[in-house]
Amino acid sequence: MQVSIIGAGAAGLIAAYAAARNNNKVTVFERNEKCGKKIYITGKGRCNVTNCVPPYEFLKNVVNNSKFLTGAINNFSPEDLMALLEEGGLKLKVERGNRVFPVSDKASDVTKCLEKLCQKVGVKFVFNAKVEKIEVLESTVSDIIVNIDGKNQVFKTDKVIVCTGGVSYPSTGSTGDGYDFAKETGHSVIDPKPALCGINLKGNYFAKLQGLSLKNVNLTAYYGGKKLCSEFGEFMFTHFGISGPVVLTVSSLINRLDFNSVRFSLDLKPALTVEQLNDRLLREFTSSPNKSLKIVLRSLLPVALIEEVIKRSNLDGEKKANSISRAERNALITVLKNFEMQPVSLRSFNEAIVTSGGVDVKQINPKTMESKIVKGLYFCGEVLDVDAFTGGFNLQIAFSTGYAAGNSIFDDYI
Repeated sequence: MQVSIIGAGAAGLIAAYAAARNNNKVTVFERNEKCGKKIYITGKGRCNVTNCVPPYEFLKNVVNNSKFLTGAINNFSPEDLMALLEEGGLKLKVERGNRVFPVSDKASDVTKCLEKLCQKVGVKFVFNAKVEKIEVLESTVSDIIVNIDGKNQVFKTDKVIVCTGGVSYPSTGSTGDGYDFAKETGHSVIDPKPALCGINLKGNYFAKLQGLSLKNVNLTAYYGGKKLCSEFGEFMFTHFGISGPVVLTVSSLINRLDFNSVRFSLDLKPALTVEQLNDRLLREFTSSPNKSLKIVLRSLLPVALIEEVIKRSNLDGEKKANSISRAERNALITVLKNFEMQPVSLRSFNEAIVTSGGVDVKQINPKTMESKIVKGLYFCGEVLDVDAFTGGFNLQIAFSTGYAAGNSIFDDYI
């Protein structure tokens, strides 16, 4: 059986391997000059290939459509992926947060391993090949039209697996082709949104705080006045607003909401209750009675943040500690426990780690990734409306869905 795969990224390479292993003739069409261009930049060039947790734990980190992924993750789990990569000669290591990386810390080694596995089972690669159209005859895939060296060529095929990615990092070739293929063949596409990205804020106060990184803070998002989510960890102010691990996580949880109804609250001292923070301030003010407020606060806050906190508290930074009233102390505590920010928008797809949205999974068979509309057409990886938090989860989704598609074609073959 002839299987055509569009895209030689994580999903495409694993789908090619699985399909070819089942005695199918597999051809991968890649618009770039080499495989895995996006793999090369993941994990800051180190490639966080997966997260070594059991499937049930893995699914807790999937933001959209985790139920759809249940079968694919169980049938090709992080453990299964790690075993396959090591079988292919890639040595792996597990770091903080169960993140899995190649021992070499080279993302290129992951791509090389996958290519080698594909070559062993006879996969054919065609580079600099842009698929223009998927032809469908009587609700069944018939052939694809591919532009190679400026000329369109027709390739007859029995199966087409679309692994084109989303629209994040478009310079790697993820330009939304998969969404066009989906729409042209009668599928619905959930509006793509940036995910795992920084957030633009209203105002300009953050410009003075640019580069300030805070650890052990708590960021809470409210939607329509109701608490939506709360994340503890590292946070950073930037020239456009905010970023850092907790912000990336929150961005994936709010990216489909109306930002006019979203507000943020940053707890700068989450380890302390209001009462404990009050006691701490009293001790600081008592031990340094003649020092100004802005000087005393250096024991509690980074210097860069003091001016903004004092301003929001409506206090005089030059006022002596021993003359700070209880009401003024309470105002300070309120700001320290509730540093408010108003999000305006997400950063662009150029900066987003992944794309949220994509092909509507209601139209996809979760066991095989085959379309319920067009026989012989499959969608895998980031092109689907499935996304997760950082830590190797999104790459594993690509691997698991790609494997589900490629491996299922064996059933049709026999």
